[in-house]
Amino acid sequence: MIDSRTLSALGVFALAAAFFSSANAATGTDSKLTPMQGGRVSPAPAPILPPSGETWTMPKIAEQPQWGANIQRSMKLMATSTRSKRNRVRVLFYGQSITEQTWSKMVADDLRRRFPHTDFDIRNLAIGGFVSQLLLKTAEQDLYPFYPDLMIFYVYGSHIDYDKIIENTRRRTTADIVLQTDHPSGAGDLTEETDPSRLSPANWGPWWNHVFLPVTARKYNAELVDQRSAWKNYLKAEKLEPKLFLADDVHLNGRGNALMATLVSPYLRYDPKLPVTTASSVRDYAIGKNLKWNKGRIKMTFSGNRIDVIADEMSKKAGAPIRVLVDGKAPSKIMGTTAFTRSSVGHATWGPAIMRFDSQAVLVPENWTAKITEISDDGKKFKYSVRGSVTGDDGIGDSEKIFVSDSERVVIDPKDWWLGFSSAPMPVGFEVTWKSVPQYIDTYTSPKIVDQASEYSTTLAQGFANTTHTLELIVSGKNPPNIKTIRVYEPSLK
Repeated sequence: MIDSRTLSALGVFALAAAFFSSANAATGTDSKLTPMQGGRVSPAPAPILPPSGETWTMPKIAEQPQWGANIQRSMKLMATSTRSKRNRVRVLFYGQSITEQTWSKMVADDLRRRFPHTDFDIRNLAIGGFVSQLLLKTAEQDLYPFYPDLMIFYVYGSHIDYDKIIENTRRRTTADIVLQTDHPSGAGDLTEETDPSRLSPANWGPWWNHVFLPVTARKYNAELVDQRSAWKNYLKAEKLEPKLFLADDVHLNGRGNALMATLVSPYLRYDPKLPVTTASSVRDYAIGKNLKWNKGRIKMTFSGNRIDVIADEMSKKAGAPIRVLVDGKAPSKIMGTTAFTRSSVGHATWGPAIMRFDSQAVLVPENWTAKITEISDDGKKFKYSVRGSVTGDDGIGDSEKIFVSDSERVVIDPKDWWLGFSSAPMPVGFEVTWKSVPQYIDTYTSPKIVDQASEYSTTLAQGFANTTHTLELIVSGKNPPNIKTIRVYEPSLK
């Protein structure tokens, strides 16, 4: 895993500075750029310039009209944000060490520049060294609970597990998905076979990039950033070697980060001519128009696995609290509405010590600890105790058996312990910590409005089964709270 501090001295930070300082001159706009009102294509990314004294030039990107076709819901949220109405958008970068690198920050910063009135929550939860087989496990704590509007995904590994991650994302979130082809890392990549009819998994790299990824993108209506083809064309045109952009055999140096950012960003565009293909997955129901209070109650049937309420930001009256029921139950009593977080890191490694947690019972919010109590000399066999801050002592686990805690709130498969690449065994007394956190509220109280341009969204419940449900809101006083919209999220796969 390459840390940014060990990147080539080619100057990724200088590149980033050039990238953004050149934005105004390149786009003919200033920092007061007026966001889209649904009628214009979003502003183009700023070009990246080489460091001072360098003679090579970055590619000039000609945007294609189909770019961004599968991410228009999230891009429209960004493009239609204004000073007086700022939309909230969650963006997740997920993958392994390459996704941890600086290009992802450059792309994130460019989104903030182009869409200055969007309230972004941008996270990079990539884990160095974790191929798709491992991310399939950690996604349970990282990806689905975060429930991004847009996920940018780049990882190596098993195509079977890669496909499963994307399938799960479609089943458990309404995220727009961006997939990236691999950047070239060797001279042989420049002359590889690209005809899908001539490729098979026996020729893994070309098959992965020219068969598997395009098929997967079409299968799940994901956006495919074909950075590999553009990267190769650029190298050939400029007569450059792939290694010029690498810090080692695969990780990016300063130039590589700049190049990847400049190839990814143009796909993140809004075009009103493109359909919002996932529009039916997220639906708004306006209070007073689609839904009305009746004797202090609202009752509605919906399909999905997440439901939010949006406060009326113009109202100065809070109104009475409301009780929330989903299928006749408080959300806290429904399986899936409390989620586990990523665990603390393992001993002498960087990844989470336990990659995945399951549960056979409804969780409660609390802090959890697994403590090593016995360990073999070679460090491969061990026992551990599990304790919850609310549940209390919850059983003893064995590294060779599936652990089900006494409360059934914690299930750990022995294959989900991550011992890393270190030969140093965990010491007795080593502790792994994580949390179970609520994705719900049982009682809704109107938030205090301090900025009328912001969207005050509250998740009532998330993570339950993606089927048909009944929502009831029951006012506890005379005046209902100032809710203007109920928003329902329904993933496209059941």
